Amino acid sequence: MKATITSNGAVLLGKYLACDGYDLRPLRVVTHAHADHMIGLRKSLRNCEKVLMTPATKDLIDVLRNPLFLMQGFVETLDYGETLQYKDEYITFFKAEHILGACQVLVEDFEGTRIVFTGDFKLEGTSVLDSDILVIEATYGSPHCNRSFNVNVENMLVNLVEKGLRKGTVYIFGYHGKLQEVMQILHDAGIKVPLIVPERVFQVSKICQKYGMRLGRLILSKEAEAQEILKHNSPSICFYHMNAKRKVGLEGFRIYVSGWEFNMACREISENEYVLALSDHSDFNGLMEYIRRSKPKLVITDNYRVGYANILAREIMKKFGIKAMAMPKKPN
Repeated sequence: MKATITSNGAVLLGKYLACDGYDLRPLRVVTHAHADHMIGLRKSLRNCEKVLMTPATKDLIDVLRNPLFLMQGFVETLDYGETLQYKDEYITFFKAEHILGACQVLVEDFEGTRIVFTGDFKLEGTSVLDSDILVIEATYGSPHCNRSFNVNVENMLVNLVEKGLRKGTVYIFGYHGKLQEVMQILHDAGIKVPLIVPERVFQVSKICQKYGMRLGRLILSKEAEAQEILKHNSPSICFYHMNAKRKVGLEGFRIYVSGWEFNMACREISENEYVLALSDHSDFNGLMEYIRRSKPKLVITDNYRVGYANILAREIMKKFGIKAMAMPKKPN
């Protein structure tokens, strides 16, 4: 087979390339800087001839790990649309709308077969690549994972933050990349209050600004200015990784941004606590639309990472009559 997914999460394309997991192959790709796509990266750096990623992904990994981490191996960056030839195969990166630096991977082999791995993506803003073999994410690969809200979620976010600011400090919790997307939405909506962030969120945000994202002025949470603002519960917005949600702002106005919301765009947990449906993954209809437009002869759904790979494979066969399988195979 010209593509497969191994039991340790490596997406193998063509003869030489492994994506998002460790394999003995000479080339490794990191499609983006989320932990479930950096599996075995230390091993890849030590053993692979080259580790490939976009420049932005490299900058983010330097911040999320440390600048010395990637120096353990030979890292080569590829821009979107740039092609690398390795022996008799050609590797090209294309933009995936997900977090900063995320890419899709196209491998063209000596027979002209087009093998595509989407990585994680949101359909809007992602180019659909023609493929013969398509490996696709399956995070929201079940028909019940559809967002058919008749509201603008970004406007709802802005209104919710404005409501919270009337009470004082607003705490927003999410994952790296998603937090910066929220900052940009609020900046573009003209919300001008201090943005308070811990060290790691500050560093990731600075990389996002380097690549053109508009986020506003950030204040480190440990600085005296930030401490004074928080002490008086002045109108301000704190951005924290989701892992900190039980540690900070417990008495404040809190918003969690999550993709796992399908029934309503905004869910009220309590008077000062809300979940907002803001996702950087395609919903089920988005995945199916990508497949329809890509026109593959074979589809492999990612059954290693969180999602509904088996259900998605069945739905693909039922709707399109295309051969589809979830990989890796898991015991029932």
